[in-house]
Amino acid sequence: MSEEEIRSQISAKEDDITRVEEESSKKDASAEKEIEDQFDPKINETKSKLEEEETLRDEAIEKAAEWTQKKKEKIAAAKDESKALSKLKSDKTKALNDKLKSIESEKKKKIKDIQKEINALKKQLSNLEKAKAKAAAAAELEE
Repeated sequence: MSEEEIRSQISAKEDDITRVEEESSKKDASAEKEIEDQFDPKINETKSKLEEEETLRDEAIEKAAEWTQKKKEKIAAAKDESKALSKLKSDKTKALNDKLKSIESEKKKKIKDIQKEINALKKQLSNLEKAKAKAAAAAELEE
């Protein structure tokens, strides 16, 4: 392989790194959007349910004498919705963090593999340059 071909391959590999970083950046953005699309409707629905349950709970407290049993049911329902909301928010954060970690790990692996290829090509280029210099020195000695 000629020096120019090796330099061209190094440049192509460096372009691969740039491409991998761009792909990873796009994946990061789409992962966040994907997780939001997956969880936000459920969170919004659960928030609405929670607000509704809390309103009904407050009414039940005001009419405690008449509504003692209803008050207890709505407190339990609001508590359940609050727990569900907390769990969904926690699950969303965990899912996003897991996905981003996975993407970052994949990016690092690809970059590491490409860097190994670049280093091998640089070594090959260095060996070619040394051989060329040796040949030039040998040619000078013959003169």
